Amino acid sequence: MGYPDQRFDVNLSILFTELPLLERPAAAAAAGFSAVELWWPWIETPTPDQAELDALKRALDDAGTQLVGLNFYAGRLPGPDRGALSVPGAESDRFRANVEVATAFAASVGCRALNALYGNRVEGTDPAAQDELALENLVLAARAAHDIGATLLIEALNAPESPHYPLVSAPAAIEVVDRVNAATGLGNAKFLLDLYHLSMNGEDLGQVITAYAAQTGHVQIADNPGRGAPGTGSLPLERLLDELADAGYTGLVGLEYKPGDRPSAESFDWLPA
Repeated sequence: MGYPDQRFDVNLSILFTELPLLERPAAAAAAGFSAVELWWPWIETPTPDQAELDALKRALDDAGTQLVGLNFYAGRLPGPDRGALSVPGAESDRFRANVEVATAFAASVGCRALNALYGNRVEGTDPAAQDELALENLVLAARAAHDIGATLLIEALNAPESPHYPLVSAPAAIEVVDRVNAATGLGNAKFLLDLYHLSMNGEDLGQVITAYAAQTGHVQIADNPGRGAPGTGSLPLERLLDELADAGYTGLVGLEYKPGDRPSAESFDWLPA
């Protein structure tokens, strides 16, 4: 057991960001990774030119890297936003416009997991109305994901860093997963279990794993404190990943940590050769 038994992918929106987007897949491959994931790369638009989508597909193909996870349009991320789908008006419209584009791109590269960040609470807006809009948009996304054989991921973030994001516990995210699956009848909504975010919320990680491993569609890690590489903080990540495997999780583990003040390629020294 331990790290040698895990299958890791690299999040190219937090690692290798010292390089232009189109150079990151090759850099990940050079560091020994065949699988990568991404936040929505075009922060300013949910509907980039086809040429930009084609260029990213080429970069992934040329590097021999498999895209295993992609966020739907989520506003300014990194930045003040935490998703668009529950934000009434223009942001919700942008999310809807993105659903077709993101799923078509995912299908073109064989990506089978799409992460839909919920969005922040908006001051002066009824939270119940936001939740209603969220369900509507998540049902749309779940159906589009199902059409390409993909999973829709719902992620819990952490309250200290995302104080206006309503899903800041595993049970809160699971509740949305259940609601979406009940509305669609498709069963393709799953929990994105991020050990860093849940630890920042002070959750009992062993208990979360036991309770929700069966509903987990993807796992992400970073150490705490600091959101650095494993071993830079105090989280027993190796043991927690073993517990996930024991609980039946067989998927990839996304590396979504900050490399610190060194090049990303030098931040994998915690991994067994």
